[in-house]
Amino acid sequence: MNHNHYSDGYIRDILKSSKTIALVGASNKPERASFRVLNFLLENGYDVYPINPGQAGNEIAGRKVYASLNDLPAPVDMVEVFRNSEAAGGVIDETLTLTTLPDVIWLQLGVRNDKAAARAEAKGIKVVMDRCPKIEIPRLAALGAS
Repeated sequence: MNHNHYSDGYIRDILKSSKTIALVGASNKPERASFRVLNFLLENGYDVYPINPGQAGNEIAGRKVYASLNDLPAPVDMVEVFRNSEAAGGVIDETLTLTTLPDVIWLQLGVRNDKAAARAEAKGIKVVMDRCPKIEIPRLAALGAS
């Protein structure tokens, strides 16, 4: 897949079909983008599992925080990654060890790892890089494409 451009249909289909999301790199600090995106997703009806080993067992936005993807109580449709491009490769590799693979791995704005994306796509997982659902959801709604 060409990760330099995604069709609106590709993004829309992912956002419509994904109901449960593991947000890796979740922060409990309101000034952090991951905190704002987590809250936005919750407000828009998504079931979000925050992942942050330093916050495991605590809550962010009323949601229990998990140390790793392997600690989740249920499979997820999407793994959203708030880590840098290099660390994203490790998150993708951890994702590929899950018993039930997600349909999508979404790397946040400024995050891109083509080699790791290829590993995920080889397993049938859709990948989005350098995009933010907090931007895409309203953008697609404004286009009448949501």
